[in-house]
Amino acid sequence: MASVPVTLFGLLLVTFLIGHALPTDPVLAIVGDHAPPEVVARTRAALGLDQPLWMQFATWLRHLAHGDFGRSVMTQRPVLTDIARFFPPTLELATAALLLALAAGVPLGVLAAARAGRWADRIVRVIALLGQSVPVFVLALLFLLLFYARLGWAPGTGQIGVAFDGTVPRRTGMLVLDAALAGDWAAWRDALAHLALPALVLGIYTLGIIARMTRGFMLDALASDYVTAARARGIPRRRVLWRHAFPNVAVPLITVVALAYAGLLEGAVLTETVFSWPGLGLYFSVSLLSADMNAVLGATLVVGVAYVGLNLLADLAYRLFDPRVR
Repeated sequence: MASVPVTLFGLLLVTFLIGHALPTDPVLAIVGDHAPPEVVARTRAALGLDQPLWMQFATWLRHLAHGDFGRSVMTQRPVLTDIARFFPPTLELATAALLLALAAGVPLGVLAAARAGRWADRIVRVIALLGQSVPVFVLALLFLLLFYARLGWAPGTGQIGVAFDGTVPRRTGMLVLDAALAGDWAAWRDALAHLALPALVLGIYTLGIIARMTRGFMLDALASDYVTAARARGIPRRRVLWRHAFPNVAVPLITVVALAYAGLLEGAVLTETVFSWPGLGLYFSVSLLSADMNAVLGATLVVGVAYVGLNLLADLAYRLFDPRVR
């Protein structure tokens, strides 16, 4: 707990320094490449970029303390307003991908451990290896080519179809949830169809991590004395797996799931770009190409805070469910 403020301060410092180390000039992004030198100098002074780096960092921290992330050059809105708009779709996509990965990865990991060294174990390990080896953007392009262009099973890119665009009242920013709350089931089905393919792409990558870690944890649990004693008492194999071994695996698996979730929030950048998903990842990539440094720093900071926050929650959950840690 005591390390959280230090970690957050280090995150802020590194984020700020990286933003100033990038080979882009935010002043030129505002005034243009052909602006007169006096206009460039005046704008640089107005933004405080003519001050020493430590003074710029102190000013930035003071603005952050008041919830001021600066103004986006690209959208001409406060960055915090943009983040509040673009983060919910990313949260929706990452949550759907995590649920898919858990639904498939945990049973596959348990199966691989129960059949260690056999064909089922080899197949699961190959699936996990492929899931982590194939780049996300390559998998996204292949899925679009196959399921959208060739088979026509999936809708196009975006978060919802053109026919339903603007018809669903945005309460949370997650259109599947918003459509359900509004009772618009036609829009709900369309939003769910648009969500399925990018969530599947991200879920396959995360499935590999969860299946591999579940298998490793289960192998250790199955080799323990209490599992051997349960088998000696004649307890059915399925019950030994799920009632005796898996509860002890679920505790360390919490940390893996939390970090995988944070990785999905960060790793959605390429997936959102390929699928034109209006989330924080697409906002970040477009801002980076536009040299919109306030937006880039704000998006980077949000993802970093999500990492730290989810890691902290995982530690707290670990202590809650494992008395030995307490």
